[in-house]
Amino acid sequence: MTNKPWLAQYPPEIPETVEYAPIPLQDYLTQSAAKFPGKTAMHFLGKDVSFEEFYSSALKFAGYLRKLGIGKGDRVAIMLPNCPQNAIAYYGILYAGAIVVQTNPLYKEREIAYLMSDSGAKAIITLDMLYPRVLSVMKETGLENIIITGIKDYLPFPKNLVYPFIQKKENGIAVKVEHRGVNHLFTEIMKSTPAEPIALDFDFESDIALLQYTGGTTGPPKGVMLTHKNLIANAEMCRAWLYKNVDGEEVTMGILPFFHVYGMTTVLIVSVMAANKMVLIPKFDFKTALKEIDKQKPTLFPGAPTIYIGLLNHPDLAKYDLSSIKACISGSAALPVDIQEKFEQVTGGKLVEGYGLTETSPVAIANFVWEGQRKRGSIGVPWPDTDVAILPPDSAERLKPGEVGEIAIKGPQVMKGYWNRPEETKESFRDGWFLTGDLGYMDEDGFFYVVDRKKDMIIASGFNISPREIEEVLYEHDAIQECVVAGVPDPYRGETVKAYVVLKEGKSVTEEELDAFCRKHLASFKVPRIYDFRDELPKTAVGKILRRALVDEEKSKLEQKLTS
Repeated sequence: MTNKPWLAQYPPEIPETVEYAPIPLQDYLTQSAAKFPGKTAMHFLGKDVSFEEFYSSALKFAGYLRKLGIGKGDRVAIMLPNCPQNAIAYYGILYAGAIVVQTNPLYKEREIAYLMSDSGAKAIITLDMLYPRVLSVMKETGLENIIITGIKDYLPFPKNLVYPFIQKKENGIAVKVEHRGVNHLFTEIMKSTPAEPIALDFDFESDIALLQYTGGTTGPPKGVMLTHKNLIANAEMCRAWLYKNVDGEEVTMGILPFFHVYGMTTVLIVSVMAANKMVLIPKFDFKTALKEIDKQKPTLFPGAPTIYIGLLNHPDLAKYDLSSIKACISGSAALPVDIQEKFEQVTGGKLVEGYGLTETSPVAIANFVWEGQRKRGSIGVPWPDTDVAILPPDSAERLKPGEVGEIAIKGPQVMKGYWNRPEETKESFRDGWFLTGDLGYMDEDGFFYVVDRKKDMIIASGFNISPREIEEVLYEHDAIQECVVAGVPDPYRGETVKAYVVLKEGKSVTEEELDAFCRKHLASFKVPRIYDFRDELPKTAVGKILRRALVDEEKSKLEQKLTS
């Protein structure tokens, strides 16, 4: 039997291998702007930005970074929701020859300080309302410059005049930015900087385009080094998979955040590469999303199960026309079959599940969108140029179909390694195979299935969450003696964060107090939703807390509930 039985399942339109132009990722924006200058690249809450303006703005941003002394290989962070400034900064950083550091705008001071210090970022672009948060940790990091923008900067009239009042109402205060030598306004950069191309030395194989941080199960988040080749390869694979799409004619729904690798690749990079219009949504506001789908008629809608669930359960769903949607690939978490079927029924389009990791840029496996077999419960088959194997412990010999082992991946989309972590990089590979940490199996036809995660990573609403990071915060509370955090099944989020806590003798604390404590130090999606106070936690003979035993206990409870 061939090592790649899935190739026999490919419809004739999908190639086994794809050609990748050995150019910098940002050159695709140059090409799209030259070919479709007047075409809308981004639609943002009523405002349209053309490819010509997008390209020109990115060059201005690059030129300004150069004026600040930022050059090839330097790191620049983006801490923004989905908005035109995010996309402009992303490509501007690349045009300057620098490396993008994606930063979740929900992050709190501790998390920002860690990412800026670990990446060595010299500058960051962020929202005016987030500026105080960044400024408060600046001295702890190597940050030299903060570039400030606001949602209103790309809102149409009169929304741009009204928004500051809305912002003041929502945040309690009007945002004021102190003008110092380290602070720069995005609007002024766009007015004062010429749009001039910058000549760069370039290596397609090794030059890093992006540091994408992923939660660590045994320590703090690690910076995944993704090269220009990694990102171009994955985007081109995506285009090959969606072979019915026509360059310059598709409209992509951009509710998946760009700071998440899946949204960044399938929405931002693919849209720029194919000259598609992006409809940008700055936060998970399902009413706004429904309105934009109805008005802007997106044809492509990459997402996560929680997004599709949120839309389907919205009370006003029937008021809006979703029939423009042709194709959706769901990632970041398992897609419930009933959600898949209901969404396809509502839209008339196709919704299929894919699989990947930050380390694979991110997609490695997906179900067929148009033609091809669909198997219930399967994550699909590997993408072109991608080899996937099921490996036993401590060996690179493939297991037979049906045998459970670790899912391992080879392909041009697999990361260069972890930033400044050579040992962890070495441990994540075996004979050239990237080890995912997920357990699964392949059937006789080459379709893959995930059985369980070897790692303890929690995936809630598509976000990767490190249990240890939350535990470290909880251990700082003076009432806690022991704690362990685990992901437990959740019908909406896929998994939700649960903390099992043992209190010190004579101490007391409520769930509400722990929630408030955690929210001071963690982004909201990492904060435990459930607290379980116990007298003791299950442990091994040497005293290691058995997280897996608690997870199995939760699964058993769920099974009993379903069967009762």
